[in-house]
Amino acid sequence: MNKKKKAFFLFLTFILALGLLVGCGGGGADNGGDEGETPTEVKIGINYELSGEVATYGQASKDGIMMAFDEINAAGGINGIEIVPIIQDNKSESAEATSIATRLMTQEGVVACLGPATSGNFMATIPVAMQNKIPVISASATADEGVTTDAKGNVNEYVFRLCFNDSFQGVTMATFALNNLNATKAVIIQDKSSDYAEGLARNFTATFEAGGGTIVAHEGYVAKDKDFNSILTSIKGKDFDVIFIPGYYQEAGLIIKQARGQGIDAPILGADGFDSPVLLELAGPEALNNIYFSNHYSSLDEDPLVQEFIEKFTDKYGSEPNAFHALGYDLGKFIADAIARADSLDPEAIKDALVATKGFVGVTGSFDMGEDHNPIKAAVVIELKDGAQASSIKVDPQ
Repeated sequence: MNKKKKAFFLFLTFILALGLLVGCGGGGADNGGDEGETPTEVKIGINYELSGEVATYGQASKDGIMMAFDEINAAGGINGIEIVPIIQDNKSESAEATSIATRLMTQEGVVACLGPATSGNFMATIPVAMQNKIPVISASATADEGVTTDAKGNVNEYVFRLCFNDSFQGVTMATFALNNLNATKAVIIQDKSSDYAEGLARNFTATFEAGGGTIVAHEGYVAKDKDFNSILTSIKGKDFDVIFIPGYYQEAGLIIKQARGQGIDAPILGADGFDSPVLLELAGPEALNNIYFSNHYSSLDEDPLVQEFIEKFTDKYGSEPNAFHALGYDLGKFIADAIARADSLDPEAIKDALVATKGFVGVTGSFDMGEDHNPIKAAVVIELKDGAQASSIKVDPQ
């Protein structure tokens, strides 16, 4: 082969190879359809605690989300586009939540991620969302700091939540203790290892003391503790009207049972971390009297929307929903509503639609999205009698 033919052959080979590279080019997964075609599906990440320490929250949230997605798909999808959930179990671990968020956003082609349920696990996914410019939304991450705003108070552009924060819950329960229970002296028994508990305790204390109340004891424990009798023995001889337990159901159920076992019958207050059927399993129905906790939803609400949701959920899953089911359901409806309003599968457009939310009507309440990416909505204070909801009152944001 002479030099000219050889050069031409090499040039032709190069052009063919270049064509193959372009034709097989990389890039993230798309949401159906070739360029210029109408997409047929939209992928949404589900990053929840489906096993591990707080699986009851994650599983309930996921079930609520899937009920919403099933309804939407059965009605024709979002503007004719089917929702395809990509469900992942973060095992109640922050590192796993981060890894899953990365995989969903960089490999699975999701346009948004829902969850995790707890503040710590949700916050672990925020850097991934900010880097990839994909919206993340939690229906139950209530921490005051580090969720929708950073340490300097700047709004995290791609981060949203559907729940009120710990400040509101702490303030709500302190106000309830002062005004509804006429309490003037309180004991706090707090999970010292939890940011969730710290935010609740701090705001409860500030509001209770500002209202003329006194914190007569502030005791601490660590997550996974089982025996609280020494703490309860130390407070038993003190003069107090209420006990506030800012923590999760695993320890709260045992504290309540052991307190009642020692003859402490004062009202016990908590927050949405109490909302799990496991609380009843751990404490027993006899101990769960004179119990009050803030929450996002109550099955006692007579709103037709709430009662219809309860009926549909019970038919689908065979049991009545709790607040995490309701929050998950609202979250599924909320992201679908934003995608429909964006009229686009571009995460940037979806983010803008989330920001612009006004008058969203959900099972856990109607709301506008605030400038800080927190919803402006009411809380509910629930009373338990023999472990069952006996009454509830709505508390509007101040």
